[in-house]
Amino acid sequence: MATIKEGSKAPDFTGTDQNGNTVSLHDFKGKKVVLYFYPKDDTPGCTAQACNLRDNYSDLLKKGYQVIGVSTDSVKSHKKFETKYELPFPLIADEDKAIVEKYGVYGEKTFMGKTHMGTIRTTFLIDEEGSVYKVLDKPDTKNQTQQVFEAWEAAS
Repeated sequence: MATIKEGSKAPDFTGTDQNGNTVSLHDFKGKKVVLYFYPKDDTPGCTAQACNLRDNYSDLLKKGYQVIGVSTDSVKSHKKFETKYELPFPLIADEDKAIVEKYGVYGEKTFMGKTHMGTIRTTFLIDEEGSVYKVLDKPDTKNQTQQVFEAWEAAS
């Protein structure tokens, strides 16, 4: 599994979002992208993270950021999650794990003393040129947007 480093080119991908639309990273060239990987729709941490991004979405857009969520859940699961929480950004269904593996965020996890394979919550900030500006490998689910702003503003 690849480990994506800051300064490296963000791997391109194409996937299907909750509305059946095809979404590719290269569609966002020229824009800053908040690409966040999360374990599972409608779980406490994932809901907190998605809702934090939703609640600050207009501020993210004003600063030129595009938000894309990715998990290994199905399009149908993403649609229910989007509808329940009124999420305004694409959620990519990566059921074959191609994107999570490409980004190196699928691996062994421990939960309640049990080890299993799953998506490791990680956020990649990708600049307008398609390079990884920052990797947030321990995103604060309740304050994800603040982390994003602080990381980008540190560069200014």
